[in-house]
Amino acid sequence: MKKIDRFLAEKLLQISAIKLQPDNPFVWASGWNSPIYNDNRRILSYPDVRNIVKVELARTIIENFPEVQAIAGVATGAIAMGAIVADTMGLPYVYVRDTPKDHGLENLIEGNLKPGQKVVVVEDLVSTGGSSLKTIVALRNAGAEVIGMTALFNYEFPMATKRLRDNDITMVALCNYTTMLEAARDIDYISPSDLETLREWRKDPANWTAPQRPF
Repeated sequence: MKKIDRFLAEKLLQISAIKLQPDNPFVWASGWNSPIYNDNRRILSYPDVRNIVKVELARTIIENFPEVQAIAGVATGAIAMGAIVADTMGLPYVYVRDTPKDHGLENLIEGNLKPGQKVVVVEDLVSTGGSSLKTIVALRNAGAEVIGMTALFNYEFPMATKRLRDNDITMVALCNYTTMLEAARDIDYISPSDLETLREWRKDPANWTAPQRPF
């Protein structure tokens, strides 16, 4: 029986929630060139994958953060994911905007967050850790006790690991970059040369450029 990280890696590739294009890289919002793009919102359209993710995230939270009292999703990619996890666990739910709403109540946190609540943050993916940290800070400023974080996918960047560690946050992900590459190789999703390119990119993503292929 396959481990859940390997099983999910294959599923995410199959439904194009993860796309690999070493020869035609994507450009991230950060400006980085990247041979990989995650669109984990796609799992919402696949009930079998969606249900697996929902159950496994809930299981991860119960096993690692049993004192949890509320779930918080990170906008925008993890809003729906966090909501279905909270519903599965029968817990209160809030989500945290990237910036406060520019009208009405100008909320940064949507929902009813009670001071002192023990909160677990749900992310769809962790890259640099910037959006996760902003969410954690917002929740703490609102009086919540953030006891941990779980994510569907982790790029395993050292900068994210350091940011979370420096802010006393334990993060548990269902799947990661290393496992995804192994799955992509084994199901012949990528060639051996593409595999090496993808490994090189993760070493220095900010300065990576696509390799020149011979004609």
